[in-house]
Amino acid sequence: MELKPQDLLVLLKAAARPGERLTYAALGKALSMSPSEVHASVQRAAVAGLAVVRGRGDWAPIIPALLEFAVHGARYAFPAVPGPVRRGVPTSFGVEPLASKLAATAGDVPVWAWPSGTVKGPSLSPLYRTVPQAALADPALHQLLALLDALRIGRARERDLAKQALAQALGSPNAAR
Repeated sequence: MELKPQDLLVLLKAAARPGERLTYAALGKALSMSPSEVHASVQRAAVAGLAVVRGRGDWAPIIPALLEFAVHGARYAFPAVPGPVRRGVPTSFGVEPLASKLAATAGDVPVWAWPSGTVKGPSLSPLYRTVPQAALADPALHQLLALLDALRIGRARERDLAKQALAQALGSPNAAR
């Protein structure tokens, strides 16, 4: 069983809402996926050691493993593909907490192409096709996905800042060292 990009999206959505028990249907609705797609994602994540399934519908991401995979494996397993300048949703260093730490001009902020986006910049392939709309609906998820993109495309400094911010956002400040 191989991990798919949507598996990481499902894990990050659950990590963005710690303590909440989200049903497969609720996760599917929030991520524009079917409940069966979410269930399959959770099963693949559990096989990969990124989630633990306790019982029927009761599961959770394993935060240290998720952080380790995001920091060290996501850029290789799910490479980001840069594209032309488009209108879209800001990502990577265009979203806090990195936006205030890294100087970028308005036209340099990477975006996920999206028709109703607010920023124009170089486009970046999202982790999964529904990422822009899921991120717009959930600011905590948007932050995690943007940090993941900084890990996927950033240079050493951006990656280091993203690693620290992601560890803090996931509640695991020492896990990514």
